[in-house]
Amino acid sequence: MLREIISITGKPGLYKIVSRGKGTLIVEQLGSGNRLPVHARDRVVSLGDISMYTENGDTPLGEILDKVYASNEGKEIDIKSLVDAKGLKDSFGRAVEDFDRDRVHDSDIKKLYSWYNILLAADYTKFVEEKEEEKGRKEGRKEGRKKRRRRKRKRKTESSFGEQQTDGAASSRSRSVS
Repeated sequence: MLREIISITGKPGLYKIVSRGKGTLIVEQLGSGNRLPVHARDRVVSLGDISMYTENGDTPLGEILDKVYASNEGKEIDIKSLVDAKGLKDSFGRAVEDFDRDRVHDSDIKKLYSWYNILLAADYTKFVEEKEEEKGRKEGRKEGRKKRRRRKRKRKTESSFGEQQTDGAASSRSRSVS
């Protein structure tokens, strides 16, 4: 889900990828619905590629957003009151206890909260994709391909020699006999 949502350097807000063209992306701004082209020269980053520093390494943005969502019970965050009260790191610390307080700056938290509010306004409430489900489907497709290849090889072997050959030795014997 977050792979389709992008941030464009120099433009406010978040955008959803609608279409891809040659050297351009057609994006739609979340909230307003305005569509615009994004050219190859524009600096674009997918939210799925972003992570935040934590004490245990980097944590993907989707997991961070899920924690913020759970901490705030799905409600919008009032960023201005937190900035005025100097409570950005405290409120973020309640949501994500193990964030790296030295490397995560107030501006990072402010941007994360503004993205969170934009995503909530656009009815996004689930931020982490079901990787296990997707992985299972991919492995199922891979297994299906392997089975089809085996059947195809088996049919070729049967049609070549009139009977099924199980190993290389048997196939060389049948050739020398004929």
